[in-house]
Amino acid sequence: MPLYRDEAVVLRTHKLGEADRIITMLTRTRGRVRAVAKGVRRTKSRFGSRLEPGMVVDVQCYEGRNLDTVTQAETLAPYGDSIARDYAAYTSATAMLETALQLAEDHEPQTQQFLLLAGALRSLAERNHDAGLVLDAYLVRAVAVAGWAPSFHDCAKCGAPGPHRAFNVQAGGAVCSVCRPPGSSAPAPETFELLAALLSGDWETADASDPRHRRQAGGLVAAFVQWHLERGVRSLRLVERG
Repeated sequence: MPLYRDEAVVLRTHKLGEADRIITMLTRTRGRVRAVAKGVRRTKSRFGSRLEPGMVVDVQCYEGRNLDTVTQAETLAPYGDSIARDYAAYTSATAMLETALQLAEDHEPQTQQFLLLAGALRSLAERNHDAGLVLDAYLVRAVAVAGWAPSFHDCAKCGAPGPHRAFNVQAGGAVCSVCRPPGSSAPAPETFELLAALLSGDWETADASDPRHRRQAGGLVAAFVQWHLERGVRSLRLVERG
């Protein structure tokens, strides 16, 4: 059976039998991969702690008919311990991993998604920015990479130059007064500025934002992401907004 090696972020694990686990990973070049890690739950396992959710690893696997098998795993970035020590970082990371699991495709190159997720986990571990901001920046960029880029300035329906005052999830973001569907929300102008900053990576603007606008932006991002995923991201319920 052919061997391959790749960088990966561990997204989820499931128990299998008495000592094994099924590891679901987002790899740099192969997209979402499910593989069996044999004996990983034993205390003497060679790489048990390396294959936990949120770990960035270099893995070697051989291909199987339904599931691949992990034969080697080396830690590239041990973010797990640092993230687990902070509740806000931990819940944000959990929501990121769940979102990535839903966005990724099996055995399809997902390099941008991989780099985005690994970078967001690093930012959480290093406490570079508020955990909620890192989460929202990841979410809005992840759906953009997946093909659902929101508009936070020009009208998402007709393209009329902004800024506009209304936001509609189904329409794709900001909407002008002509295109505004019933039920659209009216975020503060500062919230639109924050959302645009998170999408573009303008951390100077994002870090200087007011907590009120962060909460409002977080709600809009969560609604936008879950609309396009067509299912809920359960972990988002655990995220505390300051």
